[in-house]
Amino acid sequence: MAAREHIERAPSMYLQVAQRMATDITRGRYQAGDLLPSESEMVKMYGIGKHTARAAVAELRRMGLVESLQGKGSRVLPTGGVLPATRVDRSIQRTTKGSWHLPEMVETEPAAVTRTALDGPPALLLDQQDQDAINVDRLIHDPATGARMAHRVLIPMATAAEVPTLAEQPDAEIIDLYRQLAEAGLSLSFTEHVTARAPYPDERTALGLTDASPLLITYRITADADQDRPLLCEELKAPAATCQLTFPVTPTKAPAKRTARRRSESE
Repeated sequence: MAAREHIERAPSMYLQVAQRMATDITRGRYQAGDLLPSESEMVKMYGIGKHTARAAVAELRRMGLVESLQGKGSRVLPTGGVLPATRVDRSIQRTTKGSWHLPEMVETEPAAVTRTALDGPPALLLDQQDQDAINVDRLIHDPATGARMAHRVLIPMATAAEVPTLAEQPDAEIIDLYRQLAEAGLSLSFTEHVTARAPYPDERTALGLTDASPLLITYRITADADQDRPLLCEELKAPAATCQLTFPVTPTKAPAKRTARRRSESE
């Protein structure tokens, strides 16, 4: 039986065009501040369709080489690109009076409360696969840039049973949920898990995305610090092309090293 030969597949046409234009940008053919050729001009230059031209420009945006201007086209960014315009502050502060303070979120529409079965990353992080939870969905936005984000709070029914006030008004401000957990005698800790993926069609519609640029997705787990037991999950979805996540990192003490003790064989 003949050995299988490895065949290299050529990149998609839009990737080839994007790489050609990226090379032109890095070599100075297009300077910072210049407008790229329009889609119609790219069709003539490279012998491609408009859909391919549009996908190539979207790829250049993902590379951080260009930005899109409404009604004008795509403009070349300075070398190295720039940070996304929308700064999403993910910090948590504890006030001197013991209450919680979080950056303010502006809601686009009222929160929607449903009941759901936990699955996917939230279920794994909460260690409650297929268990029921209260689901609170919000659409929020940044007034300065118009960036839209999706925010979800998942309250496992096990947590709601332990702290019944959570189920009475699950769409309360998240700081109120923290307060109720603390007043129930729980010592809270927080861990943020950040990942990214391409958006689903319904997410593109909800967040007003015009292409398949990746989503930044964070899962913030609120846990009982004493027992290392997950209590709540907050999920935030934000377009990576326009949003940056920022939060302080607090150093923690390294766990003490355990010294192995050899048992005396004589005893």
